[in-house]
Amino acid sequence: MTKAKLTLIRGLPGSGKSTLAQKLARQEQAVHIETDMFFVDANGEYHFDPQRLSEAHQWCLARTIEFLQNQQHVIVSNTFVRHWELAPYRRYAQKNRIPLNVLVCNGNYASVHQVSVQTIEKMRKNWQD
Repeated sequence: MTKAKLTLIRGLPGSGKSTLAQKLARQEQAVHIETDMFFVDANGEYHFDPQRLSEAHQWCLARTIEFLQNQQHVIVSNTFVRHWELAPYRRYAQKNRIPLNVLVCNGNYASVHQVSVQTIEKMRKNWQD
């Protein structure tokens, strides 16, 4: 049986987070989840709704916890620009003695969700190492 493990992948839009997460998930037989998945409909089409972003993040955390409780290795790829965005995941892992690894992507690829340059620059200015 796999033992619970949590990997968080953070980075700006277009940095390669999802690509890395998918590759690691295949290699390690892990579950890959990200907030963007909340906005994908039954036909596989992405429909971002900024008014539901908080709900989407709550969904991502809840799904992560569910998979961890089932002793799975979970890889979460989100922007995680600020430390407080990582905090609930860190707290859960620490409280439950689940190994945690945080990776940062610094690639400069095109954003698959057409995030504006202005939005990416704002995120870059708010980035916390």
